[in-house]
Amino acid sequence: MADNRYTRIIEKIFHAHYQAGDEEVIFDRQELADTAEELGMLRPKNLGDIVYSFRFRTELPESICKLAPEGREWVIRKSGKSQYRFVNVSEWAVSPNPQLITIKVPDATPGIIEKYALNDEQARLAKLRYNRLVDIFTGLTTYSLQNHLRRGVKGLGQVETDEVYIGLDKHGAHYVLPVQAKGGRDRMSVVQIEQDFALSEQDFGDLICRPIGAQFMKGGVIALFEFINTEDGIRINAERHYQLVAPDLLTFEDLASYRISKSE
Repeated sequence: MADNRYTRIIEKIFHAHYQAGDEEVIFDRQELADTAEELGMLRPKNLGDIVYSFRFRTELPESICKLAPEGREWVIRKSGKSQYRFVNVSEWAVSPNPQLITIKVPDATPGIIEKYALNDEQARLAKLRYNRLVDIFTGLTTYSLQNHLRRGVKGLGQVETDEVYIGLDKHGAHYVLPVQAKGGRDRMSVVQIEQDFALSEQDFGDLICRPIGAQFMKGGVIALFEFINTEDGIRINAERHYQLVAPDLLTFEDLASYRISKSE
C-alpha cells in the first residue's frame, strides 16, 4: 500500500488540474514539494519515489480511479524533463497465468554470487543471467549489454531499464531485449514496456525489439513474458514459468513430460 502522505499529495495534484472529460492531466516535479507544504507535511526526501510508487508499485487512489470510464484506467507517464502526466488508457494488467505448467531448470547460479548478492533486484537479474533464462524463453542466443541502463528519450525524459540484452538467431538477425524484473510488491507496468519500446527504437532502431518481463513469485517460480506492440496497444505475446532447482530435483519423469510437451 502506498504511503498515506503520497496518496494525499498525488490526489491533491490530480484534482487541482482535472476537469470533467480530460484524458490527460499534466503536472511537474516541483508540484510534489509545493503540495506537501500546502498539506502541512515535511517535504519527502525523495520526490521521485512518490511518482514511482504509483507508476510501478501500487494502484492510484480510488478518488482518481473512479474518474476513468469503464474499461479504462489512469496511469502516470513521463512527459519530458521533470514533467509527468496522468493519461487515461485501456485497462492493462500483467498477472502470471496460474494454469501454466512450471518448467524446472537446473540452477546454475554460482554459489559465491548467491552469497554476496547485494540486493534483491541485483540477485534477480543475476539469476536470469547465469541461468540463461532469456535464451531459453526466446530461443535466441543473448548477451547482457548493460544493466540499469538510464537514457534520455525524446518526449519522455530519462528512462531506466533493468537490463538490456542483445540477441542473435539462427538466421543471423539481431535483437534488442530490454528486461524488466519485478518481485515482491512491485508490478509490471504498461508504462515501462512503452518506455522500453521507445528506448529501443531510439538507440537500437536497426534491431528487432522483443521486450521481456520477469515476475519473481513465491516458491522460486519465475514468470517470463514477452510483449508486442500492436494497434490496440501493448499485448502479451508469450508467457512461460520456470523454477530453478538443484539438479537432483529434476527427475526423469519431469524430462519425459517436457519431451511430450515439445512433440505436441
